[in-house]
Amino acid sequence: MSSGIGARGPREIPGPARSPRGVLALLAVATATGSTGLAAGGTAGALLGAELAGTGAAAGLPVALLVVGSAGGAVLVSAEAGRGRRGRGLAAGYLIGAAGAIVVILAAVARSFPLLLAGSVVLGVANSSVFMARYAALAVRRAEGGGLALGAVFVGTAAGAVLSPLLLGPGGALAEAAGLPGLTGLYLVAVVAFGLAALMFAAASIPRFPVLGRAAPALTGPVTEPPPVARVLGGLRSHRARTALVTLAAANFVMVAFMSVAPVHMMSGGQGLEPIGVIVALHVAGMFAPSPISGHLVDRLGAHAVLTLGWVLLLAVSLTGLLVSAHGTFTMAIHLLVLGVGWNCGIVAGSALLAAAVPDGLRPHAEGAGEVAMQLAAMLGAPVASLITAAAGYPAYSLVGACLSLGALLYCHRSRRTE
Repeated sequence: MSSGIGARGPREIPGPARSPRGVLALLAVATATGSTGLAAGGTAGALLGAELAGTGAAAGLPVALLVVGSAGGAVLVSAEAGRGRRGRGLAAGYLIGAAGAIVVILAAVARSFPLLLAGSVVLGVANSSVFMARYAALAVRRAEGGGLALGAVFVGTAAGAVLSPLLLGPGGALAEAAGLPGLTGLYLVAVVAFGLAALMFAAASIPRFPVLGRAAPALTGPVTEPPPVARVLGGLRSHRARTALVTLAAANFVMVAFMSVAPVHMMSGGQGLEPIGVIVALHVAGMFAPSPISGHLVDRLGAHAVLTLGWVLLLAVSLTGLLVSAHGTFTMAIHLLVLGVGWNCGIVAGSALLAAAVPDGLRPHAEGAGEVAMQLAAMLGAPVASLITAAAGYPAYSLVGACLSLGALLYCHRSRRTE
């Protein structure tokens, strides 16, 4: 049996005026706008945490609390989607995240590490909106095109997310010109990006709103009572659902853990903010730009084949981390680029597999479970990687990543054989 999206895929948007391509383009543009603020927490957060705490061992704490907020945001967005208000949930997540960015800016001005941690939690809610927009894409296309639809929205994510770390240097200069600490520059960008995305998704949820309202059928639906928790858990017990959840969680653990320590690792090797920003941008390009290809492969070959490719790449990245030098700009760029591609294969295939594994009525709640699993894994991965790297160096965590990647690869292979 194929492990692609399956015959129970999401409904297609009705109506000749609402072509799937046009709606996907609207979703991609809105997501691109919001994802421009992504690097604030993931890149600037690690650097600001190390600076305010006075030790690289603390770099992972803001990232860890960022994903706590992302997990909470996933619950918010999936609950609203279950009530037929997906667009409103996405807009609310972005608006809350913009408020969190303002709190972090205040923390940097006050030199308050605890306030930075609190702001990071609130900021993380917006991250869930960035990533959970991919499930709106599955509401646009039928089963046979669901992987490609995911890829289309992820390309939009790539556009903003690649730009985001490139603004580390220019944003820092702008912040300093305004009398703010340099590392708050990306947070200023996040306030604007998240605020605009909130407005776009709110408008897109109104059917009569010009142009943007064409996406309303993908972002709204009939109000239904939430299913019992036991029914949701029962829907997640199948082999395919468990494989999807393991993939989403483990792939995010490996990627977030590496990226919570890589910027600090490069800075300790003498790299400046602009080279670090370029390298992180290449990594983010690897995370999202291959999505049309990985989505197409999911539709043609099935999700399990793409999962296997992702874990092979993540295993290779972890093994090369044993040897890569913080001084080598080119080798670090390739190392983190492949990390992003491996993550992309796992997340695109895992998301498609999860959507196919449960009935339509449970899908929004399964989506939330998958996102929470991702964020809880990242919450654990970021501080673990920071502590291991601070105590024993970058290669030590790379060995942990290799063991986890190999274990996940074997689990996914075994799960496919038991279906």
